[in-house]
Amino acid sequence: MKLNKKTLLSELSSITHRNIQYLEQLASLSDAELAVRPAEGKWNALECVEHLNMYGRFYIPEIGKCMGAKPNSGGEDVFKSGVLGSYFANAMKPDAKPMKTMKSTDTYSQPVDRPVIDECLDQQRELLKLLEQASAVHLTNVKTSISISSLIKLRLGDTFRVVIYHNERHLQQALRAAGREI
Repeated sequence: MKLNKKTLLSELSSITHRNIQYLEQLASLSDAELAVRPAEGKWNALECVEHLNMYGRFYIPEIGKCMGAKPNSGGEDVFKSGVLGSYFANAMKPDAKPMKTMKSTDTYSQPVDRPVIDECLDQQRELLKLLEQASAVHLTNVKTSISISSLIKLRLGDTFRVVIYHNERHLQQALRAAGREI
């Protein structure tokens, strides 16, 4: 799949800005609202946010490191998504079918508190900076590792898509868990 680079970065920035709005909405809720479970065995809002933080702690430094290794290499106008990257990105979209969470990133019943929202807000702001810098980086040729295996590499554009769609998916889930409309 081919995507216009400028359009892709603009779309991902817009989603990230919306994700910040979702987090600000969550921050305005009471502790009781944030702790509500929509059903037995389902995450509350804070657990959804902490799940994102776990991934952000890996991907944000990974993206920054890989972009820093190849600065000003962004001569392409079109990003070419890889087969695996496109599959992962589409699987992360909010409207994709639910999937099983890996045990290492399952936050169910872990102690989490309101500061997870601030951490996630900081991560979203960092993603916006990285997206801005990405206009000077080749999104197809620069590769990043993925959290489940350092042996698998995704194209930078696909990594951005996976991370940002995943954020959107779980922030919408967090709002629904707290009884809020999307």
